[in-house]
Amino acid sequence: MRVGVGVAKRVPHGVSSLYLASGVSFLNAPESVFDAMIEGWRMQQLGGRRLKGDSVTAGVGVVRRFEAYAMKKPWEWSASDFDEWMMLLVSQRQVAASTIRSYQGAVRQFCDYVCSPHYGWVDECMQRFGTHPVQVCHEWNTLPHLQDYEGGAGRRPLTRQELQRLLDHADDEVSRVLDGHRKGALPAFRDATLMKVVYAWGLRASEAVGLDVTDFYRNAKAPQFGELGVMQVRHGKSSRGGPPKRRAVVSLFDWAVEALQEYIEQVRPLMVRSEGTTALWLSERGTRLRTRELDSRFATYRDALGLDEVLTPHALRHSYVTHLIESGVDPGFVQRQVGHLHQSTTAIYTGVSTDYMNTMMSQALERTRHRPSGEEGTES
Repeated sequence: MRVGVGVAKRVPHGVSSLYLASGVSFLNAPESVFDAMIEGWRMQQLGGRRLKGDSVTAGVGVVRRFEAYAMKKPWEWSASDFDEWMMLLVSQRQVAASTIRSYQGAVRQFCDYVCSPHYGWVDECMQRFGTHPVQVCHEWNTLPHLQDYEGGAGRRPLTRQELQRLLDHADDEVSRVLDGHRKGALPAFRDATLMKVVYAWGLRASEAVGLDVTDFYRNAKAPQFGELGVMQVRHGKSSRGGPPKRRAVVSLFDWAVEALQEYIEQVRPLMVRSEGTTALWLSERGTRLRTRELDSRFATYRDALGLDEVLTPHALRHSYVTHLIESGVDPGFVQRQVGHLHQSTTAIYTGVSTDYMNTMMSQALERTRHRPSGEEGTES
């Protein structure tokens, strides 16, 4: 007799039947069902959506806080309950807009999950409680994401004069170490080059220290930059729970390319301690440089110059955006360069055609051919 081979039907992560036995009564049914919903949502995010564990944990915490505030279960929630919670967070606790948006996103996604017919929670709640969950987050009661940067007003770019002083001071530090016949010339040269690279390619600190020597390639539209015509950023800021985003950044400043080329050819080889190391920025021990080391050196130079204490390495990225916009570079091109998904407070970004790279890059190269002068531009 021929035996047929059955094909198991794939059950999506988070289906209610995986967490609640049908027809089983609980001593505290509302609490048990809510816990099962949370566990189902958690597994759906970890297993189905492949989100990071810490992001999933944070989202679960937000949903539980809303449930505790409302003193109701998800099948009893209403938009007015959510509005009252938001009002409390904004008016009394003065929670930042970016945090409010993350809370709204977590509750919205949880409601999408429990309201979806694919997971069975609507039917489960109707059978047990005679009602079902609904979406409580809508366009009219949540914050739109209009700005990419929503930090404090104190976070600002460097003026052109401040930038010039900082880069000059970093270069002077190399000369001071060499002239004094002291140790530390290689790290000083590395740090001076690193700060130029952070500014000249508009990088976040984590993106900069994550670079490898293999993250560059030629740009046919800018042959003068050789092998450093385009930088491949592999460790861009991720969306909530997702992997790091990648982007290509075209090189614009010839003075920065020259500095980086000199570091790669003459300084970095002297800092390599083990074969196979591909990290662009190396510590004295030969390991990859860390963001805190960049933060520390930037703060040392900043304080030595008497610059505003609010300035951090991230201010170099803000300066890149601001200075390009001030120079007349198309905001859409700048937005693509820095990997902004939404509009930035430093500029109003506009849409560009698919040919923007060829046309706008040529204009940008002409406007940014020389190292920034302390005598041009205005404060931002």
